[in-house]
Amino acid sequence: MIVGVGLGFVVPGIVPALNALSVGTTSIPIAFGLILMMYPPLAKVKYEEMGQVFRNKRVLGLSLLQNWVIGPILMFALALIFLRDKPEYMVGLILIGLARCIAMVIVWNELAEGSTEYCAGLVAFNSIFQVLFFPVYAWFFITWLPGHLGIQGAEVHITIAEIAKSVFIYLGIPFLGGFFTRLVLRKIKGNVWYQEHFIPKISPITLIALLGTIVLMFSLKGEQIIQLPLDVLRVAIPLGVYFAVMFILSFYLSKKAGADYQKSATLSFTAASNNFELAIAVAIATFGINHGAAFAAVIGPLVEVPALIALVNVSLWIRSRYFEQAKESIA
Repeated sequence: MIVGVGLGFVVPGIVPALNALSVGTTSIPIAFGLILMMYPPLAKVKYEEMGQVFRNKRVLGLSLLQNWVIGPILMFALALIFLRDKPEYMVGLILIGLARCIAMVIVWNELAEGSTEYCAGLVAFNSIFQVLFFPVYAWFFITWLPGHLGIQGAEVHITIAEIAKSVFIYLGIPFLGGFFTRLVLRKIKGNVWYQEHFIPKISPITLIALLGTIVLMFSLKGEQIIQLPLDVLRVAIPLGVYFAVMFILSFYLSKKAGADYQKSATLSFTAASNNFELAIAVAIATFGINHGAAFAAVIGPLVEVPALIALVNVSLWIRSRYFEQAKESIA
């Protein structure tokens, strides 16, 4: 992040160069980095075992409650509390809360040793909901609800086709790549070769692509981030509160529902993460690159990346403190 912000501030030509490599609101270098980042985790998913995810109605119901009821309402409330006098930033924050994570959550879940099968299933579940309901949610939380509360809102015009395009780019392409890689190579080389030779070879791609993508994302807004540090802080504080509250609440609810560590971690990272790529794309497409909503959306990954990396460590601590001790007491 420091390298990216520094490049954007010190090398002014980098922003026009990256913008020139965009198609509509999609940055080709960033999209390429995200696809590469997600490919190895999706190649590891045991797709043949994913049916159990959708058979577990309790897990699906809990994920639905966390992602599409608690998450959007919590972010809306935080936006009102912290940014009521900055309606443009408030809109950007609400957009982040509505865009449920379908991308980087796969990486956080893998680092925390959650269930890859449950993660893939819940991501697919969220993707379908995102395509079907994001436009309705955006209208309700940004246009209708603020107006009825006497707060300045905004007209949001985003179509299902535009959401579907974003979902396909950031999830569909790496999903198809991972699925067909596993299907074909296991048939040709066998499961042992696939697990013990191929997977270790491609695994480092995730972190390399993650670091490269972060550099690119922050170089695009590096100058603005440095020029408006207090504005960055005002957006960052409610985001930090959101990530912490959603993560801890989700772990508590998951454990109460009887989920083991792997499923609890997956549910928690799915609930606490957000699809900032979609939020940024919608903000830019709807309001323009220079609008405050786009600026606030870009602050999302500035907070989410270090926050979720920290929560990976919190997750592993929770496992050692509450799940492994529970096993020992039973034994």
